Amino acid sequence: MQMPNQEPVTFTRDCEAVLIPAGDTIEIPCGTHGTVTQALGGSFTVYVAGNLARVAGDDADAIGKEKPPRIELPQDADDDAVEALVWDQMKTVYDPEIPINVVDLGLIYRCEFDHSDPEDRRIMVDMTLTAPGCGMGDILVDDVRTRVKMIPTVGHCSVELVFDPPWTMEMMSEAAQLQTGMI
Repeated sequence: MQMPNQEPVTFTRDCEAVLIPAGDTIEIPCGTHGTVTQALGGSFTVYVAGNLARVAGDDADAIGKEKPPRIELPQDADDDAVEALVWDQMKTVYDPEIPINVVDLGLIYRCEFDHSDPEDRRIMVDMTLTAPGCGMGDILVDDVRTRVKMIPTVGHCSVELVFDPPWTMEMMSEAAQLQTGMI
């Protein structure tokens, strides 16, 4: 039986994907049938050949989907507007197995901004994982870095993976706790 949020797809070209939860890169051949189980933040979790795989937004066309739109920053954007956009961008990063973004999951521990050069802003982020051995850790770190660097005027974004303090479910936002039935 098909779940309500699942959608069958057929790959229209060979497509690189990331095996979940191992984090290994695989290639899914053209003509392969699968089912999209999660489509959040511009990437897609696809159940294919008995495994879950993450298809990046840049490869959305391989499963008949639209690529995410380019990020635009208004000409008159001030530092506060850039900071808000950084947080919005980080909220587009999802663990491919959990339908909650990394900000609401409480995985972002620190986000500092250097606006000394408004044409070459520097962003420094510390983040963690729900479990230290998560094979998707490098993928999530890269997603945060890549999504923040998409913002015009952001020239550098460093993302450090930290495990102190250890993540607990209490670090989740109230909305995330409600969504998971914790409160």
